[in-house]
Amino acid sequence: MPPTAYSAQRDAVANPLDTVEQIVASNDWSFDRRGECEIAAKAPGQWSDYVLYFNWSAEMSAMHFTCAFDLKVPERRRAILYELLALANERLWVGYFGMDSDDGAPAFHHSVLLRGAAGASSESLEDMVDIAITECERFFPAFQLTLWGGKPAAESLAAAMLECAGEA
Repeated sequence: MPPTAYSAQRDAVANPLDTVEQIVASNDWSFDRRGECEIAAKAPGQWSDYVLYFNWSAEMSAMHFTCAFDLKVPERRRAILYELLALANERLWVGYFGMDSDDGAPAFHHSVLLRGAAGASSESLEDMVDIAITECERFFPAFQLTLWGGKPAAESLAAAMLECAGEA
């Protein structure tokens, strides 16, 4: 059932990209506000620089977020990466990993529904970005082991999940 005019007016949500822009700027990350509905930013990581995409849909009161890293997957290696993505997704509480069908680049995705809320808090948006970068950092070695090391997906994932103690 489509929302009534009253319901749509009552549930109007502040654009969370305004808060995202403040978060990105406070981290001194380069970014491009591509209008009212889209922001792209670049965040540094240990293994890669991450490209963050935020898209806002006022009609749906939803924000879609993608955290992509520069890792192109050759066509011949995509099947094994799909297996790794499925195994990695089983370990996630929030969001999911997917792969772009055009260039094979893996990315972390998450969406937030905000209908009925006054807006997204800066804390929840910061958490969303922190979780995405943390998960990308955690699984990046598994992607490398599978794609370039020739390791099976399960073995690569097990190696990436090892918790190291101390420093070498």
